[in-house]
Amino acid sequence: MKKLVLSLCAATALFSCSNDDNDGLIINTGNQVTAPDTYVFERNGNSSVSFSGQTDRIKMSEEILSAFTNTAKTELEIKAMFDHQTGNSDFTDTALNSSSKNVRSKVAASRDFFSANTTASAAIKADFEGFISDQVNNVFPNWANTASMGNAGQLQQAGGGSIRYINAKGLEYNQAFAKSLLGALMTDQILNNYLSDAVLDEAQNIANNNNGVLDGTSNYTTMEHKWDEAFGYLYGKEPNPAMPTLEHDKFLNEYLAKADQDTDFNGIAMTVFNAFKLGRAAIVAKNYTVRDQQVEIIREKLSEVIAIRAVYYLQQGKAKLTTDKASAFHALSEAYGFIYSLQFTRKPGSTEAYFTKTEVEALNATLMSGNGFWDITGAELDTISNTISDEFTFTTAQAGN
Repeated sequence: MKKLVLSLCAATALFSCSNDDNDGLIINTGNQVTAPDTYVFERNGNSSVSFSGQTDRIKMSEEILSAFTNTAKTELEIKAMFDHQTGNSDFTDTALNSSSKNVRSKVAASRDFFSANTTASAAIKADFEGFISDQVNNVFPNWANTASMGNAGQLQQAGGGSIRYINAKGLEYNQAFAKSLLGALMTDQILNNYLSDAVLDEAQNIANNNNGVLDGTSNYTTMEHKWDEAFGYLYGKEPNPAMPTLEHDKFLNEYLAKADQDTDFNGIAMTVFNAFKLGRAAIVAKNYTVRDQQVEIIREKLSEVIAIRAVYYLQQGKAKLTTDKASAFHALSEAYGFIYSLQFTRKPGSTEAYFTKTEVEALNATLMSGNGFWDITGAELDTISNTISDEFTFTTAQAGN
């Protein structure tokens, strides 16, 4: 991904376009759009890019995740972090305490998937609150105990490795929470909310973008801002988001990098970044055909990342089941979360996820049946892996190595 920012070849759709030397904007010359080398867009010499709310929620999510390994935290305290209210001292970062943002309100809250399905949204929010409750009430009290089948506690990875804190079925709630959240918050908001027609083209957004009507006193049109907010859920914690290097948060940013590091999927990170740049340039150029083409690329590739990592961790867990249960359970806990996140993916050119909520629940029910990870079999893990990979263009072998 670091090579991305050194590329001399900008993403281009339908030939090229001209630059407006007065304000740095990329303008429309027919149906031609060229993206800049970096995610830099300006109006009148000032940046027109803003996504501070997304950065806040990523930072909040990381502090909530850290609370899963702090046995001094109570259930109420962690849930208050999840549903932060302005001014409450929920975080170590005082700027977050003064923020009007919170994580809970944006979980399973996309326009396309949940505006007409508030029952499903509420159930998903309850799942995350359940992870918190079970960690505090079932795992924390057994923190110093050695875990065994049917008993929560700790297991150390082979060779004096990391200690994993698991429930009675072997599930690490912090891993389930993190990998589920990167779907329910980051992916859902990117693919099914901010990049949806219902949000990008809402009300007078197209007319206002065409006529350069700005969003109040801000230096961007509403359509530009919605696109940037999608960008922020992926790159919002980057030291320099205009030139992302990845692995700067514990969520989608990290796992886009990990997918890209697999030789079978190398280049996926650049594809996503180029699509974000070109789509934003297309908005400036008022070319909504090119914009929408980039939306479909982003949906396809970020959905792929979640599926790739689900299969990867299922196969890594399978490989360690008989030799290192702590490592196996850690990997399978990550797989559990990535499987959960499949319900927030998006098939290109459709209004559907690659897997429904019911299908996701069935896959994870297999993982948790009986004694959970303690008696899951390699054959069962292969079946789940193949069920996932069969919906995509990669094989279980490609994702699993």
